[in-house]
Amino acid sequence: MKIAGKTALVTGGAKRVGREMTLTMAQAGANVVINFRSGPTEALATAHAAEAFGVQALPYQADVSKYDQVREMVNAAEVEFGGIDILINNASIFEKQPFPSDDLSVWHRSIDTLVHGPFFVANLVAPGMLRRGEGVIVNIGDLSVFEGWPSYTGHVVGKSALIALTRQLALELAPAVRVNAMIPGPALPPHDYDDAKYERVAANTLLNRWGTPEEMAAAVKFLVEADYITGEVLVVDGGQRYGHRKHEAG
Repeated sequence: MKIAGKTALVTGGAKRVGREMTLTMAQAGANVVINFRSGPTEALATAHAAEAFGVQALPYQADVSKYDQVREMVNAAEVEFGGIDILINNASIFEKQPFPSDDLSVWHRSIDTLVHGPFFVANLVAPGMLRRGEGVIVNIGDLSVFEGWPSYTGHVVGKSALIALTRQLALELAPAVRVNAMIPGPALPPHDYDDAKYERVAANTLLNRWGTPEEMAAAVKFLVEADYITGEVLVVDGGQRYGHRKHEAG
């Protein structure tokens, strides 16, 4: 798909790597809908940065796990821009909880955000894409889809389901709408990483460094523009998935 002149919706698009995805779409010529759940100041700043590329930006507060809020957001985008051509399902949650547990709140929040959210948004933007005969959806996973992460059961299951949803939607919406997933590696450290952990993560990649938000956003742009790719998963992790094999076999 040629991005210029299209409209892209980026969930969780106001900050961190989501912000870079938003700005990459804007720089390529797309109007952008910047979904955020909280933090209007960040969303407005991202909108101003996007508009500097000569496009229009619509920051919109909505919890993607709430279907009515998603419907209102999609309706607002249709009024403002005529519809969504590109959907980047980036909104995420990363909460730790041991298993087993008597408290199911983290599980429910994880599944609501990582599974129900992308399904809700895709379900509401897909009809317009099908009417126009063209659309692209890119879902953002992470490396937990390949391996368990201790104490992150909700997150691991949610992200794994998102990859299954990617393949299912590619099947259901073909040939008009392409659906792929991008799995990023380390790009921005969480606030609780100290210098030692930052260096340890870099050393555990095959390229011995962290990636950048720009590199992750470039991969998303590639999937938007690659007209003969659908139902696939692109891993952009500097070889982190295999880094533990640098020094030892077996």
